[in-house]
Order: sequence, then C-alpha cells, then structure tokens
Amino acid sequence: MLQKSRRKPRITISEGDYERLGNLVTAYEKRGLEIAASLAEELDRARIVSDTSIAAGIVRMGSTVSYVIDGDHGKKVVLVYPADANIEEGRIAITTPVGTALIGLKAGQSISFAARNGQIHDLTVTEVSPPARAE
Repeated sequence: MLQKSRRKPRITISEGDYERLGNLVTAYEKRGLEIAASLAEELDRARIVSDTSIAAGIVRMGSTVSYVIDGDHGKKVVLVYPADANIEEGRIAITTPVGTALIGLKAGQSISFAARNGQIHDLTVTEVSPPARAE
C-alpha cells in the first residue's frame, strides 16, 4: 500500500512557549505518555523566536484558532495547557493530537496528524487570534 508522504510545514514557536512545552515533554516522557514523542518532534523542528517578535498570526499557547479537519466543517478552539483544558468551553490541550498539530502554524497552513486511533487526518488553520493578555 502506498502511503502519501507530505513534508510538514514550517512552524514558529516563541521562546517562552518552547521552554514551557519542553518542560511538559520531559514530565510526560517520565510518565511514559505517548503524546510526549509527537510534541517533542514538533518542538525539534520549530523555528524559535523571542516572545516579543513572534507574529500575531502564529498559533501559540492561549491563541484562539479556527481550523478544518479533512475539509469538514470548521472548529474554533483556544490552545491551552492540560490543566486548563475544557472541551465544552472550546479549550483544547496541547497534549491532544489536534493541539500538538496546531502549535506554530499560521492561517493557510496544513498538516497531517495521526488521531489516537491511528487514522491520519489533514488539518488546515483558517484563522488565528493572539492570546488574550490575561492568559
């Protein structure tokens, strides 16, 4: 069976998010959680920029993001740390497959990701709003 191989898009992560997410990866690796490897892979390939120079349109922690998966209807979420996640309030954890896929992207970019059941999906970011100052 031929599997399509698509290069992952370039992503950008702020220094602050990079440091905090790196600490999260370390904690999750110690607990043997599988998502740690996916998140570590995203951090490893990211371009790191200062907190003050990251563009407003880049998905970062606390950003409000609109996206579509597999061309289906759109969703709008806020990307948060696991302790702040609440799917009913549209607050999705970075440690979910979708959350990990979103980090560092900008509107118009797409990425393929594996859901927890192993199925591959295509996610496209349609809009990004920067984090609220209160975050």
